Amino acid sequence: MSDAATVSVLMQTSLGDMTIELDAAKAPKTVANFLAYVDAGHYDGLAFHRVIKDFMIQGGGYSAPDYAEKKNGKPIENECNNGLKNLRGTIAMARTSDPHSATSQFFINHADNGFLDGKPGQWGYAVFGKLTAGLDVLDKIGTTPTGRIRPFGQDVPVTPVVITKLARV
Repeated sequence: MSDAATVSVLMQTSLGDMTIELDAAKAPKTVANFLAYVDAGHYDGLAFHRVIKDFMIQGGGYSAPDYAEKKNGKPIENECNNGLKNLRGTIAMARTSDPHSATSQFFINHADNGFLDGKPGQWGYAVFGKLTAGLDVLDKIGTTPTGRIRPFGQDVPVTPVVITKLARV
């Protein structure tokens, strides 16, 4: 059983399942935002639209297999200075160059990516949880063949990798 500071979710994908433990104590706004999308079924049927081996896998914003953008809610405050680091198997919010632009998109680090952490005077990417099961699935997704597919350019899985279901456990 998890306590109030942690919540686990099961991410079922077309390449296998991953269990993610979310850290609500260190990233309360980010976890609340992510869980609102989970509870609404937002992620079900979406694709990992950006996969870069030994870097990260990104999803949460586009349907599969057509890569149509899914409507998002309001951006959230960046909680990158919470002490959590962008290490292999951690989940973080994706955003634009605006540090407070994250909505539904997230990425899972396929490698240690310390350069994505916040530093004095520089915003980073807010980590809000970690895989507790499914590193093998992360590796399968992270090494899937990619190519150039519109509207994203390169790094898109040639065969869509789909989040079939994302739910609390």
